Amino acid sequence: MNGVRDSGTLPDMTGTDDPVIRQPVGGDLDAVGRLLHDFNREFDEPTPAPGVLSERIAQLVAGGDTAVLLAGAGPDGLAVLRFRPAIWSEGTEAYLAELYVVPARRGQGIGRALLVAAMDEARRRNARTMDIGVDEPDRVARHLYESLGFTNRTGASGEHVMFVYERDL
Repeated sequence: MNGVRDSGTLPDMTGTDDPVIRQPVGGDLDAVGRLLHDFNREFDEPTPAPGVLSERIAQLVAGGDTAVLLAGAGPDGLAVLRFRPAIWSEGTEAYLAELYVVPARRGQGIGRALLVAAMDEARRRNARTMDIGVDEPDRVARHLYESLGFTNRTGASGEHVMFVYERDL
């Protein structure tokens, strides 16, 4: 059973079918900064140093509109969620800002467990929807999201194509 644990140490997750997902405790924010840094470096994207990212995440989590979930003893993966009040309905909107599993641990169910736990956390915070941005060539991520019910509405009969735009300011 996948679930979020508030604290405690993780057992070695190698070979288990059910990764334990938890919120960061103690020195975990250093690992969060490292994972975020590694994620951007893997895709040749610019990134601040891990320590800078750790400080930013600590501020965001302390502000209450960001949640981080970790998987594995390394930790081996993370999900970063951002929350904001909804305009068109009561409740909250959730945005999955980052979902990352270290390359050596991919294909072991960690990403799925993180995404399920992220949806549970969003529901716990009264979110009615969750948005995710993903690059078109990232078929593995797209398959994961679609397998859990996320849609982009491309090609659906009678549906409009959904676009996500971004711009540096």
